[in-house]
Formats: sequence, C-alpha cells, structure tokens
Amino acid sequence: APAEPKLAPAPRDRFLEGLAAGRKVIAVELDPPKTADLTGYMESARRLQAAGVDALTIADCPIARARMDSSLVACKLRRELGLTAMPHMTCRDRNLNAAKALLLGLYAEGVREVLAVTGDPIPTAERDEVKKVYQFNSRKLAQYILSLSGREMPGPMTVFGALNLSARNFQVELRRAGEKVSCGMRGFLTQPVLSEAALENLRLARQALPPEVKILAGILPVVSEKNARFLENEVNGVHIDAGTIERYAGLDRAEGEALGLSISLEMARQALPWADGFYLMTPFSRVALMEQLVARLKAEVLAEA
Repeated sequence: APAEPKLAPAPRDRFLEGLAAGRKVIAVELDPPKTADLTGYMESARRLQAAGVDALTIADCPIARARMDSSLVACKLRRELGLTAMPHMTCRDRNLNAAKALLLGLYAEGVREVLAVTGDPIPTAERDEVKKVYQFNSRKLAQYILSLSGREMPGPMTVFGALNLSARNFQVELRRAGEKVSCGMRGFLTQPVLSEAALENLRLARQALPPEVKILAGILPVVSEKNARFLENEVNGVHIDAGTIERYAGLDRAEGEALGLSISLEMARQALPWADGFYLMTPFSRVALMEQLVARLKAEVLAEA
C-alpha cells in the first residue's frame, strides 16, 4: 500500500498555548520588506524572538502597496525560526481560488493562525493600474477558512479579526464583531489604544464579547509630533487625544521615542484588565524601540498582572 502523505506538523505554539492558559501574550506586527531582500527582516525577527514575544504578525500589503507576501514570510519564520507567525490576509487582492491555494500552503507549512481583514482601499492615483477584487469580506473569509477543516485540511486554523476601538459608532462596530464571532473568528487584534475613548471601548468590547473570544489590545508607540498628526488625520481607525499630540511638540528623535514608550506603557497598564494580551505595532521598522517596549512591558506591566 502506498505510504500515507505526511503534512508538516504544527510546531509548538506558545501563542495559542498562552492564550488558552490565561497568560497575557505579546504579538508584534513587523511589516514585510518592499524588496526581495529578507536579510534585515529575519534579523529583526530573531531579535524580537530573543526578546520573548509570543508571535509575529505580518501585514498584507498595507495601505494597498505591494510588499513581500505576508504568507510566504510567515512560512519562512515558522520553518527557520520556529516562531508563531500570523499572516494578515486581505480580501482586496485575491479571489476564492487564490485564497484557498494560499491557505492550503500555510497549513502544510505549519502556519495555523490567520488575521482575516477586508483590506485598505487602493490609493486613488493607482486605481487605473491596480484593481481590487473583494469577492468576499472578512466575515465570509473566516467562514470559508473554517469550512476547509476536516475536508482539505485535517484540522482547523484559528482566525482572528480586527476591532476598531475608535469607530465613530462603536455599537455598530461591536455588532459587527459579534457577527465575526458567529462566522468563526476566535479573537481580535485592536487598532491602537491612544485615547480615553479607545480605552472605554475596549472595556465595552470585553464585557460584550464571550470570554472565550480573546482580545489583544493594540499598542503603537507614536514617535514624533509629525507622526502623531499623520496618524490622527490620515489613518483610519486611529484617534489620538489632542493633549497627547501636543506633548510631542519640539522633541528630538530620542525624546520622541522616550515619550512614545512612556505613553505606550501607560496605555497598556490601563488596558490590562480588559485585554488577553497585547498587539504591538512597530513604527518605521524601529526594532530597538520594540525591544525596549517588550522588556518594560514584561517588567512593569505584566509582572504586576
């Protein structure tokens, strides 16, 4: 009889194990490179692994501009470093066939988590050349991923979704989150917590969603006044209190990073009762800043939990 085909076993997953055990986990978003050179990226990943993060998440062509494929990068991180890697998967760039092909490859490589998102809109200036697909939204994508379990995939993948804590109508956002849970999502990574309103909405989300649905509070170190104003005015899902923006006025790079670190730790401390862990976003590929944030988060916030 022919030998049964062997799939790559899922390596030990400290991220899911930590969530299941009630430990506050740390995931860090590290955007893939814009070129074919992964040397610096892999070194950054090794540094974050040494810092003790539980998972890396990889954005899927953020702001609709092409970067190295998030799923291919996730496979490399899993294979070469043994890291739990969660690729983001947008509905913007793939039809059903392309999504299925990628998911099967991820499963075979031992990647078992995906962040399903609708995807940033394509910039107006590029719409003649770059066409959107949007055959489904993030809820339907989650349903589809779960439907593969027991058929093309021997077991399930764990699907996470996005939660916008700065939504203008947060009750609508909460209703959508409930629909996402009904479609099979098992947790949420939130947009950055940078305002009192976002903290309050995080509390509301934790109270409204079932306890088994995990929430990772988004933490983004803002590093300058220019950075703060850009995030406030141009980035969907981010709101920064005016008083916080004013604190960056006149600061140099080192002072801006120090303030960003301080604010991030304070937001994490306040978010802790309502979060199952933290989703840290790396600004401008500043990995040294993230190493500091992870170390202080562990020593000053999580040690008190």
